[in-house]
Amino acid sequence: MKSVDLKNGVLYGKPFYWIAVLLLSAMLILSLLWAVTIGSVDLAMGDVYRVILFKTFGIGDAQIYGSGSMSDIVWYVRLPRLVLAIAIGASLSTAGVVMQAIVKNPLADPYVLGISSGASLGATFAIILGVGTALGNGYVGIMAFIGAFLVSIGVIFLANMGGKATSVKLLLAGTALSSVCSAISSFLLYVKNNSSGAMEAVMRWTMGSLASANWETNQLLLITTIVGVCFFLTQYRTLNLMLLGDESAITLGTDLHRWRILYLVVSSLMIGFAVYAAGVIGFVGLIIPHIIRILFGTDHKKMVPLCALLGALFLLWADVLCRTLLERTELPIGILTSMIGAPVFIWLMVRKKYGFGGKES
Repeated sequence: MKSVDLKNGVLYGKPFYWIAVLLLSAMLILSLLWAVTIGSVDLAMGDVYRVILFKTFGIGDAQIYGSGSMSDIVWYVRLPRLVLAIAIGASLSTAGVVMQAIVKNPLADPYVLGISSGASLGATFAIILGVGTALGNGYVGIMAFIGAFLVSIGVIFLANMGGKATSVKLLLAGTALSSVCSAISSFLLYVKNNSSGAMEAVMRWTMGSLASANWETNQLLLITTIVGVCFFLTQYRTLNLMLLGDESAITLGTDLHRWRILYLVVSSLMIGFAVYAAGVIGFVGLIIPHIIRILFGTDHKKMVPLCALLGALFLLWADVLCRTLLERTELPIGILTSMIGAPVFIWLMVRKKYGFGGKES
């Protein structure tokens, strides 16, 4: 019987794990406090923190820190988008870990199974054809969420045709549906290219942005992220078992089929809400799990929390860079993550050996 070597990381052992958890947690808190002071508008660091104290605990002068441009910039612009970056980074990286376990492939990420293309198609229908306008001001995001979720259901349906879904069938179904969604989106853009600003709007959505962050959306994303991460924290044994394959798992008394379906649905919900809030942000689910796996091994008991923390930290600073790299304009965050993620993806493909599930492949 196959066995999974969960000790194949550079930093193996509980002391390294707990040091990493504490260090990443501290870095995330300190980064949030520092990043909120960075922006195109120069604000005194003390004033930034006084606004946060007043808004959070009611401490300070209401006339100075309760309203005005300074209060609005800190409380309604900078802090919400940083909190959103944390939630989305944790969601995408956690979903990436799970997707890689489901398909037993270190090159997989939340968008390989077609979910990204489904979200883009939903947004394209909303922007080009006006589908979903009855859903309110956030109809583009809602349609993107619906597209992402429907594609994930479609992947499950296709993978189960002719027998139970396997990792290979899920990957093939995702690739097929991704191509179909991309083709339909391109067709709509081609035949409706006279629509004023439609192509530009679709491009902005597919590139990703945290600019529309607000506290109402953040509350939804934080709840989704916390529930999703906590759920997968309890599933580490099954996720580890997926690295063995179906035959070995069955001999141990576990049928992975229903767990794959459940994990794909939960992951798709997490990704769908992330797309709803910020559009398509790719490669986060590829980069972060790869880094954690190299350093700490393939045990999902460690990977899930560490990926959530590192993913949150990564996207927080990615957003800061997007706001500050170019003068008088903001770089779409999806472009930056793709510029970082694509070389990593290529490097993974050309490597002859990669420790995934204990045995090098």
